[in-house]
Amino acid sequence: MSRALISISDARAAILRASVQLPSEPVPVEDAVDRVLARDVIAAADVPPFGNSAMDGFAVGADASSAPLRIVGEARAGAPAAVALGPGEAIRISTGAPLPEGTAAVVPVERTAERDGAVEIAGDVVPGQHLRAAGEDLRAGATVLPAGSRLTAGALAVAVGAGAGSVEVARRPRVAVLCTGDELRAPGAPLGPGEIHNSNGPMLAALARAAGAEVVAVERVADERAATERAFAAALDGADVVIASGGVSVGPHDHVKPALTALGVEERFWRVALQPGKPTWFGTRGEQLVLGLPGNPVSSFVTFLLFARPALLARQGAARPLPPRGRAALAEAPPRREREQALRVRLDEADGLLTATPTGAQGSHITGSLAAADALLFVPAGSAPQAGDRCEIERI
Repeated sequence: MSRALISISDARAAILRASVQLPSEPVPVEDAVDRVLARDVIAAADVPPFGNSAMDGFAVGADASSAPLRIVGEARAGAPAAVALGPGEAIRISTGAPLPEGTAAVVPVERTAERDGAVEIAGDVVPGQHLRAAGEDLRAGATVLPAGSRLTAGALAVAVGAGAGSVEVARRPRVAVLCTGDELRAPGAPLGPGEIHNSNGPMLAALARAAGAEVVAVERVADERAATERAFAAALDGADVVIASGGVSVGPHDHVKPALTALGVEERFWRVALQPGKPTWFGTRGEQLVLGLPGNPVSSFVTFLLFARPALLARQGAARPLPPRGRAALAEAPPRREREQALRVRLDEADGLLTATPTGAQGSHITGSLAAADALLFVPAGSAPQAGDRCEIERI
């Protein structure tokens, strides 16, 4: 297999080709936020199902004028008027209430004055004003949410309005996170000489959950071949996607790749023309995916966003697993590099111009560059853009 570095786009394409959609399951709408639809949501009936008022006020007929109109009833949400409108009559109405028979318009209460059981209207009455038609929002039989849509809070409102009590969604991918390194200690634990806290474990688990995954394990793995193989065997036993950090380079204590080979995981690529993130590894075993990310926290964060997040979204059947790219003007010139750079940047907008400012030092070990970052900004290999030049970005 060639050891030539591959591009970010080629690496993403290889991962997406291997990311088979998981089976679907029905989920109650109240539990479906952020899940990905596996089947279209079809409107069961018109929404709204009846014509209704867009304002609090009075329903009036076509003969309404400035002359007093006799108030003959009331229509409220959930309680339609008991009578129809006749000549010279008005019916008090609330927002969302069904329109009484004979309604030509609704006059807002602010334009009326009541006196002795009658209402006077200020100004002209415009036929059709402040009326909502049946089916104005959704039409019966229409596809209101296509398969592949992520169910945001707004999408859930559409689904419920369309009559859905449950939705068919792809199963959440089960993810195991393995962090290799003898030096790693649990968050908050006392540190001995040469030891560091394992920030990658909580970070990668949080990123996986944000991408819709179910995290089934977060483990530290010692830098020893047998322990590495045991840990990956256990992870592969219960996960759809295994995400590892560290141990994928060529040092004497990097045991991930030989362990995975022994477990039947086929290497698809190793090393990406990216800074940070060059030693990223990807392999498959059947429909299982294994991503070996670099151990440095910034590299691990960046490569998760570029490669693991699209894989998790694709496994859920997302229509667009890759985020859209935009452009922003550089606030300052970055150093020239031989590989494509993914800079962590803060975005600011003024007078219609989006500006990207690097969030401090960009070394792969500088975690401070992550907390304030809004986006990744891409600097092509070998280029030297100047302040004010526009570059591609992907929002985090």
